[in-house]
Amino acid sequence: MDAIEYIGLVASSLATLAFLPQVVKTWRSRSANDFSLATLLMLEAGTSLWIFYGALRDAPAIWLGNGITFMLAGFILSVKMKTVLLSTGSPTGRSKPSVR
Repeated sequence: MDAIEYIGLVASSLATLAFLPQVVKTWRSRSANDFSLATLLMLEAGTSLWIFYGALRDAPAIWLGNGITFMLAGFILSVKMKTVLLSTGSPTGRSKPSVR
């Protein structure tokens, strides 16, 4: 690893660790109501592509940091989905129209 890769690892670590307080808050409250489902899904898609890109480029700073972020965001997404599915029975979070 060269010096530039170390800079990338530090940057990746800081960006990933910045997300950690949200994970801790979600863990403690068991609620992800403040998160948009669309945002979480896009974050998971984006980080998975970054992991793939980093692996292809043989850049640990990219795939490692994004791999950890993918897991952290995945935890929040799982809490969000559990809450949404239990509260409404629908993955969109919208109530089903009543049939009269």
